[in-house]
Amino acid sequence: MDNPLLTPSTLPFGAPRFDLIRQEHYLPAFRAAIDEGRAEIDAIAANPEAPSFENTVEALEFSGSTLDRVSGIFFNLLEAESDDRMQEIAEEVSPLLTDYEMYVSLNETLFARVRAVWEQRDALPLDAVRRKLLDESYKGFVRSGALLSPEDKKTYARLEEELSLLELKYGKNVLDATNAFTLELTDEAELDGLPEYVRDLGAETAREKGRPGWVFDLSHPSYVPFMQFSARADLREKMWRAYNSRALGGPSDNTDACLRIADLRRRIAQLLGYATWADYALEDRMAKSVPAVRSLLDRLMAPSLPAARREVAELLAWAQERGYGEAQMQPWDFAFWSEKYRAEHFALSEEQLKPYFRLESCIDAVFGLATRLYGVQFVPRPDLPGYHPDVQVFDVQDAGGRHLALFYADFFPRPGKRGGAWMTNFRELSAPGGMEQRPLVSIVTNFTKPGPGSPSLLTHDELTTFLHEFGHALHGMLAEGRYPSMTGTNVARDFVELPSQLMENWAFEPQWLQPFARHWQSGEPIPDALVQRLVAARNYQAAYFQVRQLRFGLLDLAWHTLREEIPGQAGDDTGSCPAATGHPADVTDIETAALADFAVLPDIPGTCISTAFSHIFSGGYSAGYYSYKWAEVLEADAFSLFREKGIFSREVAASFRENVLSKGGSEDEAVLYRRFRGHEPDPQALLDKLEIH
Repeated sequence: MDNPLLTPSTLPFGAPRFDLIRQEHYLPAFRAAIDEGRAEIDAIAANPEAPSFENTVEALEFSGSTLDRVSGIFFNLLEAESDDRMQEIAEEVSPLLTDYEMYVSLNETLFARVRAVWEQRDALPLDAVRRKLLDESYKGFVRSGALLSPEDKKTYARLEEELSLLELKYGKNVLDATNAFTLELTDEAELDGLPEYVRDLGAETAREKGRPGWVFDLSHPSYVPFMQFSARADLREKMWRAYNSRALGGPSDNTDACLRIADLRRRIAQLLGYATWADYALEDRMAKSVPAVRSLLDRLMAPSLPAARREVAELLAWAQERGYGEAQMQPWDFAFWSEKYRAEHFALSEEQLKPYFRLESCIDAVFGLATRLYGVQFVPRPDLPGYHPDVQVFDVQDAGGRHLALFYADFFPRPGKRGGAWMTNFRELSAPGGMEQRPLVSIVTNFTKPGPGSPSLLTHDELTTFLHEFGHALHGMLAEGRYPSMTGTNVARDFVELPSQLMENWAFEPQWLQPFARHWQSGEPIPDALVQRLVAARNYQAAYFQVRQLRFGLLDLAWHTLREEIPGQAGDDTGSCPAATGHPADVTDIETAALADFAVLPDIPGTCISTAFSHIFSGGYSAGYYSYKWAEVLEADAFSLFREKGIFSREVAASFRENVLSKGGSEDEAVLYRRFRGHEPDPQALLDKLEIH
């Protein structure tokens, strides 16, 4: 059987043959690619020549390219175009990949060669980039168990395999739990308060599911506006409880998975000589240590928590004056009353803004911003296949016409696509043998779909999300360098959000908004007064949302600074779980201990953050959720330079491209930032931006 995953694509730029790839291709491709990768590793390890940077470190960096290609396609589609069979394949592949990773990282002969080169590092004629690759390669082996005893290596491999499978299971459970709930309405009176576009979305979802009336679900475009606008508190409560109890009990329960994942990570870290998983994870990040993270979170929390409580108290009093009968602001009522307050005090609502943000206009504007700042162009390539009919493909070119990347944009929700928004790569920038392969970059979102007779209209929040993910995409598309592990978004986790969060600033700049924001029906430009109200409302409830993010960071740290065995997670690799050992409340106990002192809304029994906290349990942000706030500090300071020089300053953009976007992880991130900005970042920059005092 011809396998398009194993045959280099003949399409322009090596674009994947999504039109030919079928599910039955994945397992054979993975097995063949793993065999090929093992053979490449064996050849490096058995090389009779003395170890050198070229024949060992560089050869290792470029090994496994076929496996990278297969993995890049499969795991991205597992998130964006999944079904039960894809999940089954993932479960079959996961132990094979873990075994391959262990074959590399615990290969004593290979490590001996890398170590031999590393020990000569000061005598070798290496430039800074190659020296960093050498250091990172050696450190990667050590952090993956290369210095462990033979018995501990077996334990490490066993724990890693179980962890990888559990992370997959966790993500599947969140997706299944999210998809399992729908709110089906057949009485038009139950739609009280919902704007026309939200009603249309509910009707379209009902048609897709073959149901009468209107259907609302837990996807972002459905859940968020329902909570903002529905005048039915009983229905808001039902939706809120469903969303905030995802994977807590029931067939997709994640309570055991949370406990076991945290305990496995703790055991792996301690096996490698670290006190906690957070100590292990932070070693490779800008923050470097748990105390540094806690210091940041504490410094931001100190003024933000009382300010957030004042915001909620003011909203409660305002709502009570208008008939709200609760003594406390209930969490399912917060978005509803917040939207009403914003509409009255700022004469602003998402319903007012949405008609001006037609998706196609937003795409042109976001691309145009990249052109204005960095000189890049986006040429549609409808001849190149996407993995779904909704996916749009663009050739990204520099000002001189040089090909920089292929860009895949996947905007709309559908079954089998996880919620949220993210940027990813199908292929990293690489230059094996000096032959450059430019990246294949993708952003995936869940924007409101076009309705009957109307286009896709974005909320302002969705436009901001678009800019955020596009910032990540620029980091990938504008990458320069040779080594894939050190280009694009392959940087410290707490640095990677800088380009994305920086881009969000333009969503509030009248100079950028007004030229493209036109009413989709009348063509009238967005009124100046509406833009001014949008800017004025930017920091509305900023303290509340800051505390919300800080709470997520604190919860992440709570899970990953555990030093002792979690009850029910015996260290004998039996996989025992709390349900079997009498500790079913441990998940909520950990949450309560971490967050009780930082509450701004009532805690509701029967709900849980951790069981659907995909970022930290299956999304790569373990002991790293704080990085959003770390990066916000960076971007607040960075954007102040654009404000000083002009928000479209090519001079500042060129410096940001040269010192940040193009460099990837080829240099220490703190050095890169100082080179761009001229000084260390200060958390006060973020507090000043948010007007929290």
